[in-house]
Amino acid sequence: MNRPRSVVLAVIVSTFFVGFGGGVVFPVLPNLGSVLGISPFLVGLILSANRLTRIVANAPAGSLIDRAGTRTPFVVGLFVEGVATTGYLVALRAPVPEAWFLLARVLWGVGSALVFATAYTIAADVSDGDSRGTNMGVVRGGITLGFPAGLVMGGVVSDVASVDAAFAIAAAFALFASLFAYHTIPETHVEGRRNAVKPWEIDTAPATLTVGFVNFGLFFAYLGALFATLVLLVEAKGIGIWGYGPQGTSGALMAVTVLAASGFMLGGGKASDELGARVPTLLVFLVVSFVGFGALAVADSLPALVAACVLIGAGQGGTSGPLMALLADLTPGDRMGRAMATNNVFGDLGGGLGPMVSLPLIDVVGFGPVYAACAVVPLLAGAALLAGLYHQTGSVNPRTATPSDD
Repeated sequence: MNRPRSVVLAVIVSTFFVGFGGGVVFPVLPNLGSVLGISPFLVGLILSANRLTRIVANAPAGSLIDRAGTRTPFVVGLFVEGVATTGYLVALRAPVPEAWFLLARVLWGVGSALVFATAYTIAADVSDGDSRGTNMGVVRGGITLGFPAGLVMGGVVSDVASVDAAFAIAAAFALFASLFAYHTIPETHVEGRRNAVKPWEIDTAPATLTVGFVNFGLFFAYLGALFATLVLLVEAKGIGIWGYGPQGTSGALMAVTVLAASGFMLGGGKASDELGARVPTLLVFLVVSFVGFGALAVADSLPALVAACVLIGAGQGGTSGPLMALLADLTPGDRMGRAMATNNVFGDLGGGLGPMVSLPLIDVVGFGPVYAACAVVPLLAGAALLAGLYHQTGSVNPRTATPSDD
């Protein structure tokens, strides 16, 4: 197991450093939008642009993995994300900043489509049924751990230094990630054999569609609604931490959320390995997510916000490892790249639509009703998961297994 562990560790380190660029914009751009003259809808579009881009880019990324392997797409994707992060610096000085921010987020979407699909495929390639939940949780945690670091850095550094400094640090870390991956990531998926896969081909197996629907709902509520609106909620409630303004405070709260998610990613995946089944763990954490959004809908103080963010993060993180492992359990190896990429399409669609829906809707109905609606989403996702699994396997709780490639 030494080689699989070293490969998984290399993926974690690479995705951690590049993740800074993903988080740095969230505590900065919503407030920066008013300074730059960018409308709330356009701010939401910019924040969602990477995910909307991945809706188109995920399928070619998955097909490329099944055809050519994981190493080159992973390294190239990291480098593209690094270049995209430097685009934030250009946007601050450009005559049309919204166009440059949008272009940078689109470019980030292309790079992250390659990174996410390859990272999960690498984890699946080096795992079996007894370790897949743990490895998926660890890799998922590594992908997201850089995000809270970017949230904190984006909020705090922009408050105490400048927005330029926050974006520059994120860009440097992202470019370092591609160099690190180039020297540490081996090929895991294709060795000597090339599958004839069309660039636009996606995986439409029932397991992929079922897991994808769950992923859609979770990302719509978590990244799409919560992360796009938290800075506005903090400002409206007049809540602060250690004297920081809305950007620094929301960045810290988002970081708490993602740190909770990262911790429970490992715990959820490991629990599903030990149980020999993914569904019980998934259902528990879907309920935790429901409780978290319900608490957020009525939160009006810093302790209440922290508690809600921890619960939401725990629910999101606890589902991630078992959900990705369940998809890998039910997918043959030669379709793994496409299955992971197709699942990402659903998550990106949810995460991309969330800000575009939630930001304008909050202006109309307020924060409470929006968050209350988000609380229902995990329950609907759980019902869809059970129905889909029963339709495919004849059981609502299939046991873990390593599928045949036949």
